[in-house]
Amino acid sequence: MNKLIDNTVAFVKEKLEGAEAGHDWFHIERVWKLSEKIAETEICNREVVALAALLHDIADPKFHNGDETIALKISGAFLESQNVPEEVIGQVLFIIKNISFKNRGEVPQNLPVELKIVQDADRIDAIGAIGVARTFNFGGFKNNLMYHPDIEPKLNMSKEEYKKSDGTTINHFYEKLLLLKDLMNTEKGKEIAQERHDFMLKFLDQFYKEWNVD
Repeated sequence: MNKLIDNTVAFVKEKLEGAEAGHDWFHIERVWKLSEKIAETEICNREVVALAALLHDIADPKFHNGDETIALKISGAFLESQNVPEEVIGQVLFIIKNISFKNRGEVPQNLPVELKIVQDADRIDAIGAIGVARTFNFGGFKNNLMYHPDIEPKLNMSKEEYKKSDGTTINHFYEKLLLLKDLMNTEKGKEIAQERHDFMLKFLDQFYKEWNVD
């Protein structure tokens, strides 16, 4: 590992100390590892991928009153302090700005492969067994209901509706998690996502059986 990556890891660990468990250093580490795995199958700038994966959730807007500029300011200032070339900083900040599920309607066309890789990695960490655990952790963090048979999922929400949504944790599967498999950009991402998607379907089947005391 080079010194820049070492320094970035140390910076992120410090900034995210005490973060909500679904968006903490371990989430970042998993996304970083998944990004590396996907990057092996693509022609890309591996340093940009690593930096973007490490910095992508340095200030998640969910925990900063929806402010999407804080992460860009923190990441940009850190990269400048490390004397990273301006072009690389621009690429990393572009990924951080456009990675989010809620921003998918605003993203430009012809995305760089580095963004596709980190976005796939971040979305993969939102599904499967880890995704189930993270979703219930965040639902508990917000004190949302786990499930309510009379509350329907809200599909096709606008960005603002999605940001304000406080529906049930189970509904979040239908509003986001089960959609992610078909939003993968890379072949490797699609392959990993399929297995995790199938696990979530089995989990939901079991959840409803137990809820209904079948």
